[in-house]
Amino acid sequence: MLAIVNPLSGTASVREKQQWVDFLKKDAEEAGFVPEAVFTESPGHATELAKAAARQGIGRVLAIGGDGTVNETARALLRTQTALGIVPVGSGNGLGRHLGLPLRPKQAIGRALKGRPVVIDSGTINGLPFFCTTGLGFDAYVAHEFARQATRGLPTYIRTSLAAYRRYRPAEYEVEGEKQRLFSLTVANAGQFGNNAWIAPKANVSDGLLDLCCMKPFPMQAVLMLGYQLFNRTLDRSSYLSILPRTRVVVKGQGPLPVHIDGEPVVLESDTARVEVVPSSLLVIL
Repeated sequence: MLAIVNPLSGTASVREKQQWVDFLKKDAEEAGFVPEAVFTESPGHATELAKAAARQGIGRVLAIGGDGTVNETARALLRTQTALGIVPVGSGNGLGRHLGLPLRPKQAIGRALKGRPVVIDSGTINGLPFFCTTGLGFDAYVAHEFARQATRGLPTYIRTSLAAYRRYRPAEYEVEGEKQRLFSLTVANAGQFGNNAWIAPKANVSDGLLDLCCMKPFPMQAVLMLGYQLFNRTLDRSSYLSILPRTRVVVKGQGPLPVHIDGEPVVLESDTARVEVVPSSLLVIL
């Protein structure tokens, strides 16, 4: 069993994370595993480590970090027999929360050691894998702004989002051939962005479908109600949001498109985003 630890995820110190690793190794040995733990050193390192583990036939790879770490690890395990264990210790933890995993690190480690593998879907945007959500518009704008901040965590994310809302302007997109002015466009495999902000409350990671979530521009007086619905898991009742099940979505915008992939900022090289579901493509421990 390999544990991949991101030293920068969330707000816990490297010393705390080393304590989690010590706890993990002890429990893993008692459960019959031969454990190894590696701290990542750069972007993409988790993918390299997980890919090598899958080639070696290692049965479980644990991602100890946020949704970005989970994405980097999971993309290397697609369509392999190596199962992903998630220890969600990032800023949002969207996939871990959707799957109902413990948010306390030691409890999550216990689940990753003792749980059973199940098969879930993933998605791609222009060939890049995602497991929780991907999107354009306001969500992507916030992701790019959040990445520039000196600190992580929920308070920083809230401050960044509020500041971004004051500056952001909705954009024109061509969605499946139809021109629309949208505040945001999210394609969801799992139901939330993270921190229990549910953009697609009925999303199912094992139904072979993605949820296309188009948010129309809304007046200032609707902000509080929309925020309440987002965190109350009732945003699908809003007249400003349409949610449609899809296996494939094509969206055209202006110039190279800023997007987010599982909360991480990415700029696509083209003006077109092609999103597709990849059914039954990843083993995850629950």
